[in-house]
Amino acid sequence: MGYILRRLVATLPVMAVVAVVVFLLIHLSPGDPAALIAGDLATEDDIHRLRETLGLNLPIWQQFLIWIGKLATGDLGTSIFTQVSVTTLLAQRVEPTLAIALVTMLFTILIAIPLGTLAAYRAGSWIDRVVMLFAVLAFSVPAFLVGYLLVYGFAIRLPWFPVQGYARMSDGLGPWLRSIVLPCVNLALVYIALVTRMTRATVMEVLHEDYIRTARAKGLGVLPVLGHALRNAAVPIATTVGVGIALLIGGVVVTETVFAIPGVGRLVVDSVQRHDYPVIQSVLLLSAGVYVVINLLIDLSYRLFDPRIRY
Repeated sequence: MGYILRRLVATLPVMAVVAVVVFLLIHLSPGDPAALIAGDLATEDDIHRLRETLGLNLPIWQQFLIWIGKLATGDLGTSIFTQVSVTTLLAQRVEPTLAIALVTMLFTILIAIPLGTLAAYRAGSWIDRVVMLFAVLAFSVPAFLVGYLLVYGFAIRLPWFPVQGYARMSDGLGPWLRSIVLPCVNLALVYIALVTRMTRATVMEVLHEDYIRTARAKGLGVLPVLGHALRNAAVPIATTVGVGIALLIGGVVVTETVFAIPGVGRLVVDSVQRHDYPVIQSVLLLSAGVYVVINLLIDLSYRLFDPRIRY
């Protein structure tokens, strides 16, 4: 418990630095949201009055203190363009993003770990070469290109899945699954490649250990031997999976844009185009918080895989 508390306290300075950097980058970047809202026909006086209404005429340090004060009370602010609270906007958009992220990681774990283990066990064979070729290609091809190819092949040429959009779980399990299969496959390919390569490397290293040779000499079957190897190779694999979950935050943005899914990624893209400061600040800060929490969970999970680790 003491270790967890120390780690939680240590995240506070990190989040403080992230908040300052995010705020400065957004507010010092070119573009005036008041001018975008007012339109091309607005006069300078109109834009000035709108800036005063939105509080954009205040000094940057004062705007920062106002934002931090609201954050301390759990208020993420209000969208400049829609005049809807950021919390409400995120609640409306979070289901598609969470669904895609969770199903993507499920695909990754179920495919990459067995694939990497098989490649390690048959190292140097044609199976190993095919698996590594797939991993290299999947990691190298841009996600947006794969997305467009998937849409063309499995939504236009073969109309098995919808071209774009998202069906909520309340619409039924079938429509929901059909709407996320292509986005999840598109997003999962790069993470499958990453976890497959890490699994292969760590399992190959473990398979050359003395206790694995002893297990084989005792007549232990292939599956029990691989089970022992996987357990001892689990720490770096778990780290890679955890980092992959954190990286999904960025990957979802591209995927949701390609497949026109109304998730948090699309919300970020739209907000950046409109310089909607409160939305961008809140999403980036929450993303950093998720990244910190995932890293903490990865550290805590090490003890599950290696009982020798103590905190």
